Amino acid sequence: MTKMERKAAKNTDATIKKQAPRFWREFKKNRYLFLLILPAVIYVFIFSYLPLPGIVIAFKNYNYNKGIFGSDWVGFKNFGYLFQTGAIYRITLNTVVYNLLFILFDLVFQVGVAVILSEIIGKKFKKVTQTMLLMPYFISWVVAGAIVYNVLGTDYGLINSILESKGLEKINFMNDPSIWPGLFIFFHVWKGLGYGSVVYLAAVTGIDQEIYEAAQIDGAGIWQRIFRITIPLLNPTIVVLLLLNLGKIIKGDFAMFYNLTGNNALLYNVSDIIDTFVYRSMIQTQNFGMSAAAGLYQSVMGFVIIMIFNTIIRKLQPDYSLF
Repeated sequence: MTKMERKAAKNTDATIKKQAPRFWREFKKNRYLFLLILPAVIYVFIFSYLPLPGIVIAFKNYNYNKGIFGSDWVGFKNFGYLFQTGAIYRITLNTVVYNLLFILFDLVFQVGVAVILSEIIGKKFKKVTQTMLLMPYFISWVVAGAIVYNVLGTDYGLINSILESKGLEKINFMNDPSIWPGLFIFFHVWKGLGYGSVVYLAAVTGIDQEIYEAAQIDGAGIWQRIFRITIPLLNPTIVVLLLLNLGKIIKGDFAMFYNLTGNNALLYNVSDIIDTFVYRSMIQTQNFGMSAAAGLYQSVMGFVIIMIFNTIIRKLQPDYSLF
């Protein structure tokens, strides 16, 4: 080892020794903050990391008696069957297209509502509006499904009852695939609008008010302040949330799709996503291997997508990337 190499190794060891005490000093200084995040860390470890060995089911012919690790190894056979059926292409397309539409409409409406709320002067009106917008977020999708059935149901639905009372022909909303893409988008935006707008509203509130005052003095109107100050300064928040949502682009909202349409085979072409397909495969066919293969495919695709988009963002705007 040369003198320069020994010096570099010595400096590395010294750096490691300095970092260790620094970590413990930081830990002691903020021990209560670390204590606050401990339940979340434990939750993620138990429900996200401990089940990871179960991925092996995707490569096995699962048998109840033999268990997860005792079942026969079949390699990529489950994946082959998944692709041979052709269902994977349809459900992947549905999942990705719906999530892209959800991201687009959520972004437009949530940012729009946040900007509108930030411009409202009356505090009481603003609080009442925020509360009303946030209420759907706490409504279960089971309840939302019941609302849909009672409004659009063929026999006892509100709309068809009105049509029947007027002597008009009933409309079979529940079995009409053409209207459901729009309904999925509407209910997704309706349920998440309040929560999402609060996140953006917090970012808007954090903008220095002196910037607005200076712009107003220079004669900038309300629309100029929104498009020249608010929206540009919201870009970091928008990009980060966009990246996080893109990581879930291959993961569908199972609760929404299943509770709004149930097991209606007539709507599978427009309502079937990877999550509902995995659920049906497991419950109806008891094919745990293919279900696990679909779930693993979903996770890998999500990871690849977020890595690709994060790399693109890092090259365009390094400050906005996740890592």
